[in-house]
Amino acid sequence: MVLTFDPFREFDRLAGQMFGTGSAVGGAATLAMPMDLYRSGEHFVLHCDLAGIDPGSVQVDVDGRVLTIRAERSARTDEEVQWLRRERVTGTFERRLTLGDGLDLDKIAATWQDGVLTLTIPVAEAAKPRRIEIATAGAEQPVIEATAATGS
Repeated sequence: MVLTFDPFREFDRLAGQMFGTGSAVGGAATLAMPMDLYRSGEHFVLHCDLAGIDPGSVQVDVDGRVLTIRAERSARTDEEVQWLRRERVTGTFERRLTLGDGLDLDKIAATWQDGVLTLTIPVAEAAKPRRIEIATAGAEQPVIEATAATGS
C-alpha cells in the first residue's frame, strides 16, 4: 500500500483553521464569493467575484439595513468525466452585510461584467458633509454719522 502526503494540502488546511477560512460556518461562502468594498467620493462600491456563475442566478436584496447577495454555481454533470482535482465550490452561496446609516438604499445600482458583480451604494444627501454659513450678530446695524458742530 502506498501512502501519499501532500504538504500543500496540509498547509492549506492548517492556514484555514488559523485564519477562519476553512470549512467553518461561512468559510465556504466567503471563499466562493470574495469581495472588495471601498468608498469613492459620495458612493460605496462593492465588487464580488462570481466566476463561473450564471448572472441570472444572482439575487441582491435589501431588507431593512441588511444587504444579501445570493448566487448559485451548478456542478458539472458530465458522467464520463474522471475528476483529478475539484477545488471550485458548487452550490448556493450567500453573503450578508449590515449597512450603516447615511446610505441611500433606494438608489443602489448593480452591474455585471466578466464574472464580477458591482454594487454602487450612494451616500444619502442628509449624510453628506455640507458647509454651514455663519451669521454675524449686528452685521446689519445702521451706520451713525457724526456731524461736526460749527460755530458762527
